[in-house]
Amino acid sequence: MEALKRKIVADSSCDMTSFAEADFAAAPLKIITNVKEYVDDAGLDVAAMVSDLKEYNGRSSTSCPNTQDWLDAFGDADEVFCVTITSNLSGAYNAAVTAKEAYEAAHPGKKVCVLDSLSTGPEMVLIIEKLAEMFRENMAYDAICQKISQYTKHTGLLFMLESMTNLANNGRVSPVVAKVAGLLGIRVVGKASDVGTLEQLNKCRGENRALDAIVNHLKELGFNGGKIRIGHCFNLKAATTLKNRLLASYEKAKVTIYECRGLCSFYAEKGGLLVGFEKAGC
Repeated sequence: MEALKRKIVADSSCDMTSFAEADFAAAPLKIITNVKEYVDDAGLDVAAMVSDLKEYNGRSSTSCPNTQDWLDAFGDADEVFCVTITSNLSGAYNAAVTAKEAYEAAHPGKKVCVLDSLSTGPEMVLIIEKLAEMFRENMAYDAICQKISQYTKHTGLLFMLESMTNLANNGRVSPVVAKVAGLLGIRVVGKASDVGTLEQLNKCRGENRALDAIVNHLKELGFNGGKIRIGHCFNLKAATTLKNRLLASYEKAKVTIYECRGLCSFYAEKGGLLVGFEKAGC
């Protein structure tokens, strides 16, 4: 009997263009300005995009994958596990659900499980890694759908931002909140809420205080030494400092640092950190 073909699919806000642990595809989002369109795929020069946007004074927006983009990413898999950016900030989830219905109608017997991460970036990375782990355990489709949904209740996302200009310009946060982040030396620390919106927690003067706030919030939110994924937008120094502080308190924590791709770099902006973590009970 031919082996069942399973695949993990996500939109590009997961910061991944490839994944060695499972068959994987990312449906790209787009960052659009009046002068240029940036496709968030493996060919995107993120550094050039961030530099361009720093000098750009016009309007900018983002565009989620459409139904066909998702169908292309599904390929010909028998079982697809699709992870999207929070539906409260993007239409990616709704488009993925439409693609699921079309795919299953066109291919009787094939299945697509669509999961709204209620988050982005490194929390999506954790979800994708957990799916690959379940693949290796040869879990049944229905069991994976159930358990991955449960897993997301034990993960979280914190962020530290130097600027919230792009978030405000796209209606993701209020201009009043964004203005605070633009003040000299102020870092905004926040989290992805339980419903997938962005929630401000602290206004910190200086990066060190902001990193201290993240460590404190991790403990408050239930982190007890499991996995942490730190995505940074050209701020390796802060990411490394945070990693070292965490390992000083949680010796067995599994902390990985990586550079944000296009969509997360657009919203985090230069200097920003996104921190995905497991809570107790994972």
